[in-house]
Amino acid sequence: MGLDIRIPVGALFSVLGLLLAGYGLHGGAALAQRSLGINIDLWWGMVMLVFGLAMLGLAWRARARRR
Repeated sequence: MGLDIRIPVGALFSVLGLLLAGYGLHGGAALAQRSLGINIDLWWGMVMLVFGLAMLGLAWRARARRR
């Protein structure tokens, strides 16, 4: 069967991670001051992006193995 759930999950997390990291980069220092100087949006955006890319990589590897 050709349905691999890692592809839409990976795509979703990658897109949302890019959006959140972009917002963290352009949000300014005022947002970071509310969270003790840590840019939470940037860090969690990068975490989500890495997770999404890992899911896409695992799906790609599984598809390559099946062929």
